[in-house]
Amino acid sequence: MDKKGKETHILLIRLSAMGDVAMAVPVIRALTEKYPQIQLTVLTKKPFMPIFNGLRNVQVKEADVKKRHKGLMGLWRLYKELKLLQFDAVADLHNVLRSRVLKKYFALESIPFAQIEKGRKEKKALTRPKNKVFGQLKSTHQRYADVFANLGFPIDLSIAKPLERVQLSEKVLELVQQGTKKWVGIAPFAAHEGKMYPLKSTEEIIKTINDTDKYKILLFGGGTKEVEVLERLAATYKSTLCMAGKLNLSEELQLISNLDVMLSMDSGNAHMAANYGIPVVTLWGVTHPYAGFYPFGQPLENALMADRVAYPLIPTSVYGNKVPEGYENAMKTIHPQEVLEKLLGVLEPSVNS
Repeated sequence: MDKKGKETHILLIRLSAMGDVAMAVPVIRALTEKYPQIQLTVLTKKPFMPIFNGLRNVQVKEADVKKRHKGLMGLWRLYKELKLLQFDAVADLHNVLRSRVLKKYFALESIPFAQIEKGRKEKKALTRPKNKVFGQLKSTHQRYADVFANLGFPIDLSIAKPLERVQLSEKVLELVQQGTKKWVGIAPFAAHEGKMYPLKSTEEIIKTINDTDKYKILLFGGGTKEVEVLERLAATYKSTLCMAGKLNLSEELQLISNLDVMLSMDSGNAHMAANYGIPVVTLWGVTHPYAGFYPFGQPLENALMADRVAYPLIPTSVYGNKVPEGYENAMKTIHPQEVLEKLLGVLEPSVNS
């Protein structure tokens, strides 16, 4: 597909979910580093567009799947809009019904269209209760990279550089107040219960870090109920601030890029912090890093996992949506003390080495 040194315009499709969208960033970094002649347009949902801020040779196009681009007619309208941008190829990192419809439309123009191979068979083998095949699967980042290789642009992900730290806006600075304390981000929620650390244990961690008076704790989350919980924690511990509900995603990413460490579940916040090269400590319940969703560039020792001797069916699913009976408390096997030691090991490496 090399057009003798001319720019190559590629459409990258990844509509959702937040963590999966964020996982495209290191792949884009490696791609544009190796092939500076590539121009990328990312097609994603509006809430996720800021994830691609600060990326060279990248523009973002909104897929309005609820209104303008809803249904077959909406997708045809989307295709007509995309066609005007004159793509040389399409990298489908999602491979869902919507993108498969777009594939049919792009075939009318004979535009090369490569789709992610999701590895459903091996993921099923990893998560099934009987005859489980427990081993490391290909990472999602590598699956994304393979799509570009299929279009003629192989990439080595080891050259992916983290995104640069973003300067904090006045609004964010006013909220957080700079000071000399190191910043600890904590994102205690996840899309599914099976991936969430017990709130009582999270509070124990917050209390202990707060009581040292050495760190500023910034709490991240989404929905109304989450905001209520985090506001209560922030009101209880003086070095703790609730960021949830106060910032848009662009502002949140500014803040994340300036953290000293992020404590996260197996969720989008882990991937967004990893994209900026921030050390991330992740907690894993009924999911497992072997499924391929581990944050980019993070050492595996920063992953703390539920006890598989006590809970041998882990991972019970790829996304954490299947919690077998008796597995509700799997995450209680990760002790708060263990999490604290890991966090402090990142924050004060010389003290804990």
